[in-house]
Amino acid sequence: MDDLAGPAADLRALRPSIGPVRLVAVDGHAGSGKSTLATRLAVALGGAPVLRLDDLATHEELFGWTDRLRAQVLEPLSRGEAARYAPYDWVERGFGPVRVLEPAPVVLVEGVGAGRRALRPSLAALWWMDLDRSLSRERGRRRDGPGLSAFWDGWTVAEDRHFAADPSRPHAGTLVRQLPVGYALSPGPGSASHGCPGSGGPVSPAQAHGDGASVTR
Repeated sequence: MDDLAGPAADLRALRPSIGPVRLVAVDGHAGSGKSTLATRLAVALGGAPVLRLDDLATHEELFGWTDRLRAQVLEPLSRGEAARYAPYDWVERGFGPVRVLEPAPVVLVEGVGAGRRALRPSLAALWWMDLDRSLSRERGRRRDGPGLSAFWDGWTVAEDRHFAADPSRPHAGTLVRQLPVGYALSPGPGSASHGCPGSGGPVSPAQAHGDGASVTR
């Protein structure tokens, strides 16, 4: 049994935040394990769609994807329509075939900057993967290998610049800490905020089964 079932039920009970959708962000530093968490949370939600921000970013616009997200995803979902976006191919350096994202009861958006200022008004909840920046980057570099060392050098500068200007963690309603097996969840700084759609609410500590070995940016 997946122990993320309780937090998933809490998310389903939230008010829709954009059209009929409860948009839930999973943010954190690169290498902190956001993608793995989002995948497991999607399963606990019964197969919730997951939008990966790596599909909207590009080599030239690591954090300049806000307009693309708004036009291709947020606006259609706000009308109760399916979103259509072209994911970026990081090898071919171009956009690939269009993907469809249906307006499900809960839609997850995962990636560095998912809790950014421009997106928070559309969020029902914001989760922050609470792993130290240096540890996250160490894991990410180890995962990607020396061949992407130059990319990580550039990414580090861009991520630091982004979070300095537009931090997500202070607005997170839930902090998530990865354990040797599963996760521990606790109320985040944003859980005390009132009238902030992106703050979410406190979630009781829980563990999700998993080997904890798979980490993605």
